[in-house]
Amino acid sequence: MTERVGQWWPGRRGRTLALTAALQAAVGCGWPVVPGARALRGPACSCPDRLCPTPGAHPCDPPLEAATTDPRMVRHWWERRAPGAPVLAATGRSLCAVSLPRPAGPWLLRHLDETGVPYGPVLGTPGRFVLLTAPYTLPELGALLSERPWVPGVLRYHGAGGYLVLPPSRTGEGQVHWVRRPGPGRPWLPEVGTLLGGLITASAVTLPHC
Repeated sequence: MTERVGQWWPGRRGRTLALTAALQAAVGCGWPVVPGARALRGPACSCPDRLCPTPGAHPCDPPLEAATTDPRMVRHWWERRAPGAPVLAATGRSLCAVSLPRPAGPWLLRHLDETGVPYGPVLGTPGRFVLLTAPYTLPELGALLSERPWVPGVLRYHGAGGYLVLPPSRTGEGQVHWVRRPGPGRPWLPEVGTLLGGLITASAVTLPHC
Protein backbone atom coordinates (compact mmCIF):
# COMPACT_ATOMS: atom_id res chain seq x y z
CA MET A 1 0.00 0.00 0.00
CA THR A 2 1.40 3.41 -0.92
CA GLU A 3 1.83 5.64 2.12
CA ARG A 4 0.34 9.11 1.94
CA VAL A 5 2.14 12.28 2.90
CA GLY A 6 1.51 13.23 6.50
CA GLN A 7 0.75 9.74 7.71
CA TRP A 8 1.10 9.33 11.44
CA TRP A 9 3.43 6.50 12.53
CA PRO A 10 3.25 5.34 16.16
CA GLY A 11 6.36 5.29 18.30
CA ARG A 12 8.15 2.17 19.46
CA ARG A 13 5.77 1.64 22.38
CA GLY A 14 2.74 1.96 20.07
CA ARG A 15 4.21 -0.56 17.62
CA THR A 16 4.94 -2.99 20.45
CA LEU A 17 1.43 -2.64 21.87
CA ALA A 18 -0.14 -3.26 18.45
CA LEU A 19 1.96 -6.39 17.85
CA THR A 20 1.21 -7.71 21.34
CA ALA A 21 -2.52 -7.11 20.86
CA ALA A 22 -2.50 -8.80 17.46
CA LEU A 23 -0.69 -11.88 18.79
CA GLN A 24 -2.95 -12.08 21.84
CA ALA A 25 -6.06 -11.95 19.67
CA ALA A 26 -4.76 -14.44 17.10
CA VAL A 27 -2.90 -16.94 19.27
CA GLY A 28 -4.37 -16.37 22.72
CA CYS A 29 -8.01 -15.96 21.70
CA GLY A 30 -8.07 -17.78 18.36
CA TRP A 31 -9.50 -14.81 16.47
CA PRO A 32 -8.29 -14.25 12.88
CA VAL A 33 -6.70 -10.81 12.56
CA VAL A 34 -5.49 -8.50 9.82
CA PRO A 35 -3.91 -5.02 9.97
CA GLY A 36 -6.21 -2.13 9.15
CA ALA A 37 -5.72 1.17 7.40
CA ARG A 38 -4.30 3.93 9.58
CA ALA A 39 -6.09 7.04 10.71
CA LEU A 40 -4.15 10.15 9.70
CA ARG A 41 -4.16 13.60 11.17
CA GLY A 42 -7.02 15.61 9.81
CA PRO A 43 -8.70 13.13 10.23
CA ALA A 44 -8.08 11.25 7.02
CA CYS A 45 -7.21 7.66 6.14
CA SER A 46 -4.15 5.95 4.71
CA CYS A 47 -6.34 4.12 2.19
CA PRO A 48 -6.64 5.44 -1.40
CA ASP A 49 -10.08 6.95 -0.74
CA ARG A 50 -9.51 10.64 -0.04
CA LEU A 51 -13.06 10.90 1.33
CA CYS A 52 -12.93 7.70 3.42
CA PRO A 53 -15.90 7.76 5.83
CA THR A 54 -14.23 5.44 8.38
CA PRO A 55 -10.54 6.43 8.65
CA GLY A 56 -8.44 3.85 10.42
CA ALA A 57 -11.43 1.57 10.98
CA HIS A 58 -11.44 -0.78 8.00
CA PRO A 59 -9.24 -3.33 6.19
CA CYS A 60 -7.36 -2.27 3.09
CA ASP A 61 -4.15 -4.09 2.20
CA PRO A 62 -4.08 -6.99 2.98
CA PRO A 63 -7.83 -7.58 2.51
CA LEU A 64 -10.09 -8.93 5.24
CA GLU A 65 -10.09 -12.37 3.58
CA ALA A 66 -6.43 -12.71 4.53
CA ALA A 67 -7.15 -12.60 8.28
CA THR A 68 -5.26 -15.33 10.09
CA THR A 69 -4.30 -16.80 13.45
CA ASP A 70 -0.82 -17.81 12.19
CA PRO A 71 1.68 -16.12 14.54
CA ARG A 72 4.36 -16.01 11.83
CA MET A 73 2.15 -14.02 9.50
CA VAL A 74 0.95 -11.81 12.34
CA ARG A 75 4.53 -10.98 13.24
CA HIS A 76 5.40 -10.27 9.62
CA TRP A 77 2.49 -7.89 9.24
CA TRP A 78 2.95 -5.92 12.46
CA GLU A 79 6.76 -5.98 12.53
CA ARG A 80 7.61 -5.37 8.88
CA ARG A 81 4.64 -4.59 6.66
CA ALA A 82 2.43 -2.43 8.85
CA PRO A 83 4.06 -1.73 12.25
CA GLY A 84 1.64 -0.12 14.65
CA ALA A 85 -1.37 -0.65 12.37
CA PRO A 86 -4.86 -1.04 13.86
CA VAL A 87 -5.76 -4.61 14.80
CA LEU A 88 -8.88 -5.92 13.07
CA ALA A 89 -10.54 -9.23 14.00
CA ALA A 90 -12.57 -10.89 11.26
CA THR A 91 -16.03 -11.92 12.46
CA GLY A 92 -17.94 -15.02 11.45
CA ARG A 93 -15.49 -17.86 12.00
CA SER A 94 -14.44 -17.64 15.64
CA LEU A 95 -16.45 -14.76 16.99
CA CYS A 96 -19.27 -12.40 16.16
CA ALA A 97 -20.67 -9.39 18.00
CA VAL A 98 -23.64 -7.12 18.53
CA SER A 99 -23.38 -3.45 19.46
CA LEU A 100 -25.50 -0.56 20.66
CA PRO A 101 -24.93 3.18 21.12
CA ARG A 102 -22.44 4.00 23.87
CA PRO A 103 -24.92 5.92 26.11
CA ALA A 104 -26.88 2.68 26.60
CA GLY A 105 -23.82 0.52 27.30
CA PRO A 106 -23.30 1.04 31.06
CA TRP A 107 -27.02 0.51 31.75
CA LEU A 108 -26.97 -2.71 29.73
CA LEU A 109 -24.01 -4.17 31.60
CA ARG A 110 -25.56 -3.34 34.99
CA HIS A 111 -28.82 -4.92 33.82
CA LEU A 112 -27.07 -8.11 32.69
CA ASP A 113 -25.19 -8.32 36.00
CA GLU A 114 -28.37 -7.78 38.02
CA THR A 115 -30.37 -10.35 36.06
CA GLY A 116 -27.57 -12.92 36.06
CA VAL A 117 -27.14 -13.06 32.31
CA PRO A 118 -23.51 -13.96 31.57
CA TYR A 119 -21.63 -11.99 28.93
CA GLY A 120 -18.13 -12.07 27.56
CA PRO A 121 -15.60 -9.44 26.45
CA VAL A 122 -16.93 -5.97 25.71
CA LEU A 123 -15.32 -3.35 23.47
CA GLY A 124 -15.76 0.37 23.88
CA THR A 125 -15.48 2.73 20.91
CA PRO A 126 -16.15 6.47 20.95
CA GLY A 127 -19.69 5.77 19.78
CA ARG A 128 -20.66 2.25 20.79
CA PHE A 129 -20.42 -0.65 23.24
CA VAL A 130 -19.67 -3.90 21.38
CA LEU A 131 -20.50 -7.24 23.04
CA LEU A 132 -18.57 -10.17 21.62
CA THR A 133 -20.57 -13.33 20.99
CA ALA A 134 -20.17 -16.85 19.71
CA PRO A 135 -20.38 -17.13 15.90
CA TYR A 136 -23.86 -16.93 14.37
CA THR A 137 -25.18 -17.03 10.83
CA LEU A 138 -27.53 -14.55 9.19
CA PRO A 139 -30.41 -17.08 9.08
CA GLU A 140 -29.91 -17.86 12.78
CA LEU A 141 -29.92 -14.19 13.67
CA GLY A 142 -32.96 -13.55 11.48
CA ALA A 143 -34.91 -16.31 13.22
CA LEU A 144 -34.06 -14.88 16.65
CA LEU A 145 -35.07 -11.36 15.67
CA SER A 146 -38.33 -12.53 14.12
CA GLU A 147 -39.40 -13.88 17.51
CA ARG A 148 -39.25 -10.38 19.00
CA PRO A 149 -42.26 -8.05 18.73
CA TRP A 150 -39.90 -5.08 18.35
CA VAL A 151 -36.19 -4.67 17.71
CA PRO A 152 -34.57 -1.22 17.90
CA GLY A 153 -32.91 -0.02 14.74
CA VAL A 154 -29.87 1.23 16.65
CA LEU A 155 -28.51 -2.29 17.20
CA ARG A 156 -25.76 -3.44 14.85
CA TYR A 157 -24.79 -7.03 14.11
CA HIS A 158 -21.22 -8.00 13.31
CA GLY A 159 -21.39 -11.40 11.64
CA ALA A 160 -19.83 -13.27 8.72
CA GLY A 161 -17.83 -11.04 6.43
CA GLY A 162 -17.46 -8.29 9.04
CA TYR A 163 -14.75 -7.20 11.42
CA LEU A 164 -14.09 -5.55 14.76
CA VAL A 165 -11.43 -2.96 15.57
CA LEU A 166 -9.56 -4.17 18.65
CA PRO A 167 -7.65 -2.18 21.30
CA PRO A 168 -5.30 -0.38 21.42
CA SER A 169 -6.22 0.76 17.90
CA ARG A 170 -7.12 4.38 17.20
CA THR A 171 -9.61 5.26 14.49
CA GLY A 172 -10.60 8.62 13.08
CA GLU A 173 -13.24 8.81 15.82
CA GLY A 174 -10.84 8.05 18.67
CA GLN A 175 -9.40 5.27 20.81
CA VAL A 176 -10.84 1.76 21.07
CA HIS A 177 -10.57 0.15 24.51
CA TRP A 178 -11.70 -2.87 26.50
CA VAL A 179 -14.66 -2.29 28.80
CA ARG A 180 -14.34 -5.93 29.82
CA ARG A 181 -11.15 -7.67 28.76
CA PRO A 182 -10.97 -11.28 27.57
CA GLY A 183 -9.87 -13.66 30.29
CA PRO A 184 -6.82 -15.91 30.02
CA GLY A 185 -6.90 -18.61 27.36
CA ARG A 186 -9.62 -18.91 24.74
CA PRO A 187 -12.38 -16.60 26.01
CA TRP A 188 -15.89 -17.91 26.49
CA LEU A 189 -18.40 -16.15 24.24
CA PRO A 190 -22.17 -16.12 24.83
CA GLU A 191 -24.81 -17.00 22.26
CA VAL A 192 -26.27 -13.84 20.78
CA GLY A 193 -29.82 -14.92 21.63
CA THR A 194 -29.10 -14.74 25.36
CA LEU A 195 -28.22 -11.04 25.06
CA LEU A 196 -31.01 -9.80 22.80
CA GLY A 197 -33.51 -9.20 25.61
CA GLY A 198 -31.07 -7.00 27.50
CA LEU A 199 -29.99 -5.15 24.37
CA ILE A 200 -33.58 -4.35 23.45
CA THR A 201 -34.47 -3.28 26.98
CA ALA A 202 -31.38 -1.08 27.30
CA SER A 203 -32.16 0.61 24.01
CA ALA A 204 -35.77 1.26 25.00
CA VAL A 205 -34.93 2.58 28.48
CA THR A 206 -31.96 4.79 27.65
CA LEU A 207 -32.67 5.67 24.03
CA PRO A 208 -36.45 6.26 24.00
CA HIS A 209 -36.45 7.70 20.49
CA CYS A 210 -34.57 4.81 18.87
